[in-house]
Amino acid sequence: MRAAGLLWAALWALLLPLVAADEGILHASGSGVPPVTKDYCIIYNSNWLSLPKTLDNATYRTLENLTSTVLCSSAEVPSGLMKDKAVVVMRGNCTFLEKARIAQSLGAKMLLIASKSRLSAISDNKTDFEDVTLPIALIRYNDIVDMQLVLGNEVNVTLYSPPLPEFDYSMVVIFLIAVFTVALGGYWSGVAELENLKAIASPGERETRWKKEENVTFTPVTVILFVVICCVMLVLLYFFYKWLVYVIISVFCLASAMSLYNCLAALIGQIPFGQCRITCSNKTIEVRLIFLAIFCIAAAVVWAVFRNEDRWAWILQDILGVAFCLNFIKTLKMPNFKSCVILLGLLLLYDVFFVFITPFITKNGASIMVEVAAGPFGNSEKLPVVIRVPRLEHSASTLCDLPFSLLGFGDIIVPGLLVAYCRRFDVQTRSSAVYYISCTIAYAVGMVLTFIVLALMKMGQPALLYLVPCTLITSSLVAWRRKEMKKFWKGSSYQV
Repeated sequence: MRAAGLLWAALWALLLPLVAADEGILHASGSGVPPVTKDYCIIYNSNWLSLPKTLDNATYRTLENLTSTVLCSSAEVPSGLMKDKAVVVMRGNCTFLEKARIAQSLGAKMLLIASKSRLSAISDNKTDFEDVTLPIALIRYNDIVDMQLVLGNEVNVTLYSPPLPEFDYSMVVIFLIAVFTVALGGYWSGVAELENLKAIASPGERETRWKKEENVTFTPVTVILFVVICCVMLVLLYFFYKWLVYVIISVFCLASAMSLYNCLAALIGQIPFGQCRITCSNKTIEVRLIFLAIFCIAAAVVWAVFRNEDRWAWILQDILGVAFCLNFIKTLKMPNFKSCVILLGLLLLYDVFFVFITPFITKNGASIMVEVAAGPFGNSEKLPVVIRVPRLEHSASTLCDLPFSLLGFGDIIVPGLLVAYCRRFDVQTRSSAVYYISCTIAYAVGMVLTFIVLALMKMGQPALLYLVPCTLITSSLVAWRRKEMKKFWKGSSYQV
């Protein structure tokens, strides 16, 4: 189960795109007193239409819902129905510009085209339609339905596109969560290593400790096999997403509940109160651990039921995700720096290939990683392998793509395994945490570098592209400076 969990966690070693081109906002206002307003995502062609950046002096149009027609012929609607109105029709059967020419000839002032599939760029041949000056935008059909339910049948709409924020402060929260998880996971791994060393030195405790020990050690061979399985899993998700996504959700619920239990049990074990036990089948168990198990299972079940509730489900997902990452960093042991280099190096190549190379292979020109992240073919279910924090800056991108800033579990777990190895090596060599502190700082620097590149390039980046070099190079320099590279590379013999 642990290996399977890390498998799909590493698939998400990507910060998703935060910005998409030609995205705007439809601001809708109901007829109530006071009027209820709501914003919806639209896609438009900036070469055909220039939208204002604010709602100041905005001109509102009454929305006429004609989603019962595709408007490929002027005979489809009664005469005079569209005059001076914003009209919404269904996508299909003819081009956007053909629909716009008909709507313009019937007196419409704005054309919205509702789509039941994922919104895509508007790119028809404008040369043959130079006479079309009508504003055209693509909108989700579900948003039109929501508009009627929330605002009523009498709705006034206008279009605008606020400027993209230079920086979203939700990324600061993402940064703090990531660095905290990596640092705590490495520290916890060091505590477990110290207990192992004490057990080895004390023959009376050795057998008891080994029975409690649940660590899994990666060798170079299993590392290579693991990366191959990662590639196969990502390709399977690309082709069979709508079925496998529910398998991933089920695995996440089970793995996160177990991880949350392990994390909280380690804390409760330090409390010297409430240690009453019950005996069952010649085994004794603390009552408080039974209640803890029930609590952890309930937390995972609540998330599974309400996972699409954006207002608060992200908090529960983040708690479960942090517990999952902590437990994995502590449980999965890298035997030496050699295995760390192989694992991080191969996953870096994996990340870069599926983000930057696969667009030249797929039919639609999109990377397999981004497609799986967004849910291929407009699938509404998303893989629960990310830390999510609501974006604090209002923009079209927030409505259209990601109302949350995201960081994949793989971007925490994979470098976290190296940080954990550094902490264990500190314990083995009694080096005052120099490796651990240096690698943790290098991880934080890599995260900052990732955010800077995201802000400058305005496109999704494989986070491991920056995290792996920062952590590996820093760890190597510390070992070289301390003249311990050979020992650091081979690790301790007892682990193997």
